[in-house]
Amino acid sequence: MSYPIAVADRPVIRRCAIHLHALTVAALALCAILAPAHAQPDPNQRTGATVADAPSRHYRFQRFVVASADGLRRWRIQLAIPKQGAPKRGYAALYMLDGNAALMEFDDALLAQLAQGRAPVLAFVGYDNDLRIDAAQRRDDYTPSAVDDGAGQGARGGGAEAFARVLVERIQPQVRRRARIDRSREALWGHSLGGLFALDLLYRRSDAFAQWFAASPSLWWDRGAILGAPERGFLERQLARPASVAILQGEREREPRDGARAAAAPADPRVAAHRARIAAVPADAARQLAQRLQNKPGLSACYREFAGLGHGPMLRASVRAAAQAMADEASPCAGQDEDAGASAR
Repeated sequence: MSYPIAVADRPVIRRCAIHLHALTVAALALCAILAPAHAQPDPNQRTGATVADAPSRHYRFQRFVVASADGLRRWRIQLAIPKQGAPKRGYAALYMLDGNAALMEFDDALLAQLAQGRAPVLAFVGYDNDLRIDAAQRRDDYTPSAVDDGAGQGARGGGAEAFARVLVERIQPQVRRRARIDRSREALWGHSLGGLFALDLLYRRSDAFAQWFAASPSLWWDRGAILGAPERGFLERQLARPASVAILQGEREREPRDGARAAAAPADPRVAAHRARIAAVPADAARQLAQRLQNKPGLSACYREFAGLGHGPMLRASVRAAAQAMADEASPCAGQDEDAGASAR
């Protein structure tokens, strides 16, 4: 049975609604504060239509697929070649890991902006499916060592060396066959685990690319192992040719990890375990790494911090910044706040 609400009760109802709205807003704000800095991507998000599916006055798109020897793994490369003529030495080229996700961050306005400079060839290196982020495959491809993440599936990852061979020995040559490339201006961009892979490949095969963009690199992987022997070995060896590396990070990624965010115990034990893994390295490890790399002869290293951004939004911000830096032939760290770059000079 329902009862009519008396007219005299309506102000009370309105006051309750106002209080409820205020509580809802406060709860949402608290969730935003306590959200993990390294929030996991939606595993079900699809790419949908992208800039590659529409005609462009500035770029022509083509695609090819590379398969592993056993046929179980397939990488799809969406290749964007400028319509403007190649410079005398060839085009610059930007290879982007998590290619499906990176492609979603480009639009025709950005392509037009790139075309105003020395437009680079864009190679989006993704997986042959319609997932924005293929979490399982990227974890295997982009990590230098296998780690047991406590999910009950044993140690996973560790395929970086194998994927490096695919990238350098099979994908790169195909890009070079399809467009005239200036090898002194080939660059690799990666975000998160992709940023970790970029650093690992720089340490293993520094001559594979001339420019490196490590965005929000997952330095915490395997308890920060990449900050140990791999880095020391790289710093001790002579470079085969001059190179440049930019480490890009969001301001919010450097927030202290012992405050309210860490104190709030997540209900999901997997989230708690992930936070513990991230806490294995200092919050400013990326900035410190840039400082150390700056001292290596033949290597130009810089650090750029993006104001107000956390880990997820850094994918879009960093890949667009890398593309623009390639077109402008400028430092990807140019224009940053004075205090953000001072420590890496």
